[in-house]
Amino acid sequence: MAIRILYFAALREALGRPEESMELPESVGTVEALRLHLCGRSGAWEVLGRTRNLRMAINQEMAQPASPLKDGDEVAFFPPVTGG
Repeated sequence: MAIRILYFAALREALGRPEESMELPESVGTVEALRLHLCGRSGAWEVLGRTRNLRMAINQEMAQPASPLKDGDEVAFFPPVTGG
């Protein structure tokens, strides 16, 4: 299954990239499984595990950790937005 992943705000800065395309292993079938898979890269990728209230979207719609992924999805990760 191939997906496109977008990183926003502080995540983009920490990871040094705005997006990537990835072929997922069969064991990665939900947004949470994808997040854990990415955290497994270690180093800067651990930011995805440390970010409190991490927001996730699939195809521009808010997603829950258990939301399933399918081939061709666009997944976005972004930190919570704070106002001032």
